[in-house]
Amino acid sequence: MKGSLDEYCYRSTWSINGYISQTSPKYAQRVVDQLPGAPYRLPHFPFSGRMVPEYKLNEIREVIEGSYRIIYLVKTEEQIEVLAVVHQSRNIHPSE
Repeated sequence: MKGSLDEYCYRSTWSINGYISQTSPKYAQRVVDQLPGAPYRLPHFPFSGRMVPEYKLNEIREVIEGSYRIIYLVKTEEQIEVLAVVHQSRNIHPSE
C-alpha cells in the first residue's frame, strides 16, 4: 500500500509550521518532522487509525500525531490518501 501526501496536506503542514514557529521555531520543526511520518506507517495497517467521528464512514480514518489529527481515506487495500492535517482543537464538519 502507498501513503500519499497530496497538495492540501503539504500546504496544511507548512501552514502549521508557520503558525507554531511564530512562538517556537524548534517545536514547529519537530511537529512538521513528525507529521509526514504517520501516513507512511499506515500502509501496513490502513485500518489501524480510528474512524473519524464526524463522518462515521469506515473508509475515513484518522491518526493522532502530537496535537494534530491526520485524516485519511482508505481508497483500496493498496492505497490511502491524506485528506487533512488539522489541530485537535479545530472543529471539522462534513460538507453538506
